[in-house]
Formats: sequence, structure tokens, C-alpha cells
Amino acid sequence: MDQNRDGFIDKEDLKDTYASLGKTNVKDEELDAMLKEASGPINFTMFLNMFGEKLSGTDAEETILNAFKMLDSDGKGSINKDYIRRLLMSQADRMTAEEVDQMFQFSTIDAAGNLDYKALSYVLTHGEEKE
Repeated sequence: MDQNRDGFIDKEDLKDTYASLGKTNVKDEELDAMLKEASGPINFTMFLNMFGEKLSGTDAEETILNAFKMLDSDGKGSINKDYIRRLLMSQADRMTAEEVDQMFQFSTIDAAGNLDYKALSYVLTHGEEKE
């Protein structure tokens, strides 16, 4: 979504995203309303929090956990961060190294380099880590 790759999602990024989906007649008022939903500039972390809020009403945490579990063949509750990095940067809507690094900033990663996807799923759906 960050079409200009400046680390933030702004009105032009939203317009470009809609255009890439075939919708070119989005009104500025609609885009402004979307941007006003954020409590500040929309970086990757803010976007994930907003996305998680939009998923409320569904069992988003369980859905996200199930997606991660598909990658966790040993059932350990964690996935190697380098493996996740490679997947996120090479599959589907490829993320940049900076976007992956932003995700890792609020992820729990142990000394062996394994990402705790249960904690990450919680952050994605609730906005902050449990105490």
C-alpha cells in the first residue's frame, strides 16, 4: 500500500492502491475519512493496529494464529524470523525489508531467532502486548 515507499500511507498511496484495484473514482472526502481514523501518521505498525480493529467482530486472533500454525510444522508456537522474512519478501504482496523490520520491532523474538507468533497475533488484534 505504501506506493511511494516513504514508510507512511498517505492520501496518494490510498488513491494508488484503489487505482491498482480498478477503482479510480474515489472521492477525496472518503480518503480523508479513512486517514482520520488513525491517531497519527500511518506507518506499518499503525496500519496493522487499524487492520486488527477492523477485524473486530470476527475471531481475527484465531484466524491469524491458524495461518501461522500452517508454517509451524513442529507446533512450537514460534517460527524462525529469517524464514518469515524470506516468505514475506518473496510471496504474494511482497513486503520490503523495512516493512519486515517494522513488524519485528513489536515482535517477541528469542535468542535463537524464533518469532513468537502467538504474541504477534495478540499485538495485531489488540494493539499492544500483554503484560
